[in-house]
Amino acid sequence: MPGSDAHFVTTRRIVFGIVLLSFVLSFFHRTAPAAIASELTRAFMINAATLGTLAATYFYVYTLLQIPVGVLADTVGPRRLLTGGSLVAGLGSLAFALAPSWQVAALGRTLVAVGSSVVFIAILKVSALWFPTNRFATLTGVTMFTGNLGAVIAGAPLAWLVTQTSWRSVFVGLAALSIALGLATWWWVRDRPQDLGFPAVDSIAAPKEDRHWIHALAQVLANPATWPGFFVNVGIGGSYLAFAGLWAVPYLVEVYGMPRVTAAEHTSLLLLGVAVGALAIGWLSDRVGSRRGLMRACTLLYALSWLPWILHVTWAEWATLAWAFLMGLLIPGFTLSWTVAKEVNRPEHSGMATSVVNLGIFLGTGILQPVVGAVLDHGRANGDAWHAWDHALWILAGSAAFGAAAAWLVRAR
Repeated sequence: MPGSDAHFVTTRRIVFGIVLLSFVLSFFHRTAPAAIASELTRAFMINAATLGTLAATYFYVYTLLQIPVGVLADTVGPRRLLTGGSLVAGLGSLAFALAPSWQVAALGRTLVAVGSSVVFIAILKVSALWFPTNRFATLTGVTMFTGNLGAVIAGAPLAWLVTQTSWRSVFVGLAALSIALGLATWWWVRDRPQDLGFPAVDSIAAPKEDRHWIHALAQVLANPATWPGFFVNVGIGGSYLAFAGLWAVPYLVEVYGMPRVTAAEHTSLLLLGVAVGALAIGWLSDRVGSRRGLMRACTLLYALSWLPWILHVTWAEWATLAWAFLMGLLIPGFTLSWTVAKEVNRPEHSGMATSVVNLGIFLGTGILQPVVGAVLDHGRANGDAWHAWDHALWILAGSAAFGAAAAWLVRAR
């Protein structure tokens, strides 16, 4: 029998740490296509629209699976979800690495998305079950901070790495890492503290409602307070991941004439800003008890941060790097949507509630990535790539403005 509080703290750190490593890997996969966009274009001889579709395949699958994953997190538990997800993602990464055509690569990326789609909701469930309620937003910030480190690695470091070895070799290594994490999850992670003989923490002290999951899901979907966060995520999360996850590097290369590694450094700094901002906003939100105010301020400023790109402001490289970092600091206002969703629904429905609002991020990204690609292809076909980028950025900025407007509809307890 576990005895001491120290033993419990150590155990939950191990549980949380393993799940966190899986999230880092899933974030790497989200944004990796931006750094290897030119390699993928050459390897599979595809245009911008097809590249956008290949990258967005990840987000289509995420969108379809978010609610089922939320249901499974509340029913079968995060341990089984994460183990199976890591193994599937490993197979998908291997298929992507060895793909002879873009269709096979898309299939591999689909499998990676299936496996990775379980990670974030599972880690939110682990946070809700293993930690006190008043630490949830802070832990969400830690999760986003650490996860974005994976995205940072998928920026400039990956762009440099593929100049030293092939992108295919990198993804073979990622396949092995995914499988290793799956085995570690099965061995070390448990759904609840009670599964290892520890007492329940206060975040799950309320008695569990004895209802079928369909009724629980219907209750979450029927709650009007659930939905504003979904639309915030469509606009803010969608524009952010569509840009950072695919189009930022090509934009900076083609419009500003940057070398690819320099352009990837901008993406890495943007993602580092997101990581730092997520950590700060989660901590601040838990301490001041404000959700809506912080979300509204950050999302509005993020929407305005698109203006220098839209206006093609000419500035020194250090200034563009600084702006990319500042832009990233403002993005995590949308991350409070998960905390709000958890707080405006029953505690035992936290997996379903967070999955519903999380779905918006991937729906927005899945729409925007290929739409931007189609706009670029149309402009290039007409010999007007410059104005095509103008139109593309207006689409992304408009999406950010939509998300900022939706933040004013968010209710919080």
